[in-house]
Amino acid sequence: MTSSPHADSELQNYKGWAGIKRAFATPSALTMLFLGFGSGLPFLLVGATLSTWLRDTGVALSVIGLVSYASFFYVLKFLWAPLIDRYPLPFLGRRKGWLALSQLLLISALAGMALFGPQSSLLLFVALTGLVALAGATQDIVVDAYRIEVAPVQSQAALAATYILGYRFGLIISGAIALYLAELTSWTTAYLVMAACILLPLLAGLLSKEPAAQALAIREIRLRDAFIKPFQEFFSRNGIWLALALLAFVGLFKLPDQMIGVLAGPFYLDSGYTKADIATVSKVYGVWIGIAGAFLGGICIAAFSLRSMLVIAALAVSVSNIAYLLMANNPGENWAFFATISADNLSQGFAGVVLVAFMSSLTNRNFTATQYALLASLANLPGKFIGGLSGYIVEASSYSAFFIMSTFSVIPTLLLLAWIWHRIQADKLQ
Repeated sequence: MTSSPHADSELQNYKGWAGIKRAFATPSALTMLFLGFGSGLPFLLVGATLSTWLRDTGVALSVIGLVSYASFFYVLKFLWAPLIDRYPLPFLGRRKGWLALSQLLLISALAGMALFGPQSSLLLFVALTGLVALAGATQDIVVDAYRIEVAPVQSQAALAATYILGYRFGLIISGAIALYLAELTSWTTAYLVMAACILLPLLAGLLSKEPAAQALAIREIRLRDAFIKPFQEFFSRNGIWLALALLAFVGLFKLPDQMIGVLAGPFYLDSGYTKADIATVSKVYGVWIGIAGAFLGGICIAAFSLRSMLVIAALAVSVSNIAYLLMANNPGENWAFFATISADNLSQGFAGVVLVAFMSSLTNRNFTATQYALLASLANLPGKFIGGLSGYIVEASSYSAFFIMSTFSVIPTLLLLAWIWHRIQADKLQ
């Protein structure tokens, strides 16, 4: 696709230092900080933090494992995303209405979990947990759609960077802070405070601007077509082969990182590090390195080409896995742990923003919620499936062999990128 001189001029306005300032200075960047916080907060409250609460009250491990299935709403969110695209609520606007509704449900369900607790009625408690996961996943759908629609493609990396920063803060609050509150006061107080924290993104959403209405009269689409047309449009716009290649590329992009993710904790322990070491280096230091990587990604995309950043990000995620050989060959050495986490989390943060910006560029703004939800789910499924088999691979070989194998798993991703390089709409990726 050949862009017009006016479009070329607009793209130049988004490059270099001027592009960085313009992208990060948009008011939407600050809004995404708070909305990212709201998205990150409930994730651990139906995950690791919830499991700790259940175990602390004497719930059996088998039951805790079953309750964890509530978080599957986050993987399946593309199933009801068409309803959010199809039916705008009769208040606040197409995106802000759903955003406010999901956040109000989050506040109510978290407060319900706090007040009832697992010891009173476990069945009711599990139902409330499911409602939190459903509302949290719905909030994610709306926030992703809002981010894509509220600003041009050239600003998406900056919005993704501030979103990820807020998301990380949400994880810190719902992880470390919630546990501290539970220890010092009670689980009821901890979850009531978490419910109150949702007021921040709720207020940010209410004060934000509603994205401009799209050209397509989405409300005139039949309900059945609301589930078909987003996928039909994606394949029609790109063609069957390119569409399949794009979906495969998105699914494989984070494969090297996701292969290691499942075994990271056991590897740290097997390498001689204590739980305190893991908490300090991986959960505290690593979080801030990941945030730095996210902002580096946002800056680089604002200054340079998104297409070239895809190459750098894919290679970074892959090559950073070699750093794990430092820990494998120097067990128990803190310098090796810090060096590995630095390389791994910096590349993860950088690549995460690049992938978000790329997936945003692939969506049609008439079907933003559905198409992005599909891409986001797909970006996690292949890696999680293969990661589940990683234990067998290590047992059959060694940690070192597995890390080398995960590094070379980037080859299919690079081959796909080479094939789609001249087939994707270049004007969106400059």
